Amino acid sequence: MSRPKNQNYKGHGLSKGKEREQRASIRFKTTLMNTLMDVLRHRPGWVEVKDEGEWDFYWCDVSWLRENFDHTYMDEHVRISHFRNHYELTRKNYMVKNLKRFRKQLEREAGKLEAAKCDFFPKTFEMPCEYHLFVEEFRKNPGITWIMKPVARSQGKGIFLFRRLKDIMDWRKDARSSDDQKDEIPVENYVAQRYIENPYLIGGRKFDLRVYVLVMSYIPLRAWLYRDGFARFSNTRFTLSSIDDQYVHLTNVAVQKTSPDYHPKKGCKWMLQRFRQYLASKHGPEAVETLFSDMDNIFVKSLQSVQKVIISDKHCFELYGYDILIDQTLKPWLLEVNASPSLTASSQEDYELKTCLLEDTLHVVDMEARLTGREKRVGGFDLMWNDGPVSREEGPPDLSGMGNFVANTHLGCVNDRNNQLRQLFRSLQNQKKVSS
Repeated sequence: MSRPKNQNYKGHGLSKGKEREQRASIRFKTTLMNTLMDVLRHRPGWVEVKDEGEWDFYWCDVSWLRENFDHTYMDEHVRISHFRNHYELTRKNYMVKNLKRFRKQLEREAGKLEAAKCDFFPKTFEMPCEYHLFVEEFRKNPGITWIMKPVARSQGKGIFLFRRLKDIMDWRKDARSSDDQKDEIPVENYVAQRYIENPYLIGGRKFDLRVYVLVMSYIPLRAWLYRDGFARFSNTRFTLSSIDDQYVHLTNVAVQKTSPDYHPKKGCKWMLQRFRQYLASKHGPEAVETLFSDMDNIFVKSLQSVQKVIISDKHCFELYGYDILIDQTLKPWLLEVNASPSLTASSQEDYELKTCLLEDTLHVVDMEARLTGREKRVGGFDLMWNDGPVSREEGPPDLSGMGNFVANTHLGCVNDRNNQLRQLFRSLQNQKKVSS
């Protein structure tokens, strides 16, 4: 149960050492009226709580977390959908700051070869505070393309590309005027990032990948990788001759669906299984295995970079949406990590994927206390990291040489539970039609 901390309230959490009891009824709360609400309302034994009622499970938005988390008492069994300072990984400037710090730490402790495993994000500067460092780098490489992104916005808002310093002078002037006028709202922070000019193209179009990682704990780090995800395509053929065309360069669905020739039923997405099969047919299975292994490295290293700064509260979990870009050499690049990946479906196939994703997320969170704690797979989730790498083989992994070690990840592999969950998806749709 949950109540404000300032009330005299005795919690109902179990004492340490006792096993969690199975619960027949779970009281849930959420303000998100999308696929998530459909899944929660149709989950057996789950009851919706509105207004100020006590709850066991709250899929909250980050604004509620910011305003209420520190003032809310939560029993042992209560779960909430964000870590207190999730922004250390999900704000673009903090993510880069933590990755740079972690890379330096690895170089000191393990050498340059290990530190090089963090070289998966483009050269980035925080603006306006690193403006002069950016200008110095900019002048070293004249003519290349840069991209400006607001650090705390999503869905492609506020993003633009540029090649000349004067293209951002108006923005710089605004920053200076805001510094001078202390009573005004301070200028919005951006990151200036080297644009990946050689993206891998399919059908002449740019795309990025959306991958889901579920973190149940940071200390120790316990992370699950979802097998399904999708590639998001731009609606217009790629070219560097028109850097002002957002339909060419931004793959966000929120941007692409405003395109005049956007098809709402078809959308601009491929499921990851289809993408992986396409790459295998073009480049062979070995190259694809290397690419997906490199992506595994991105997930683990990025989580490790914030492991010591995230407040690891036992009541919290987080479903992250990773955005990955692939270049023409099949190198993956981390673009950003989302704390609130969109759960609104853009097509029927998208609704099906997100229904399955959320069902499996709830299975891993395990409010009903059904899991033993020894599972390596739950639905479409594979345990990727459990205070160390998880092997596909039974028993503890042999890390002495890592030569025979195979990570317990299956991103883009066929999920044999999909047919069962597709039946669930159709059932939910039929129930919605009947109720309406």
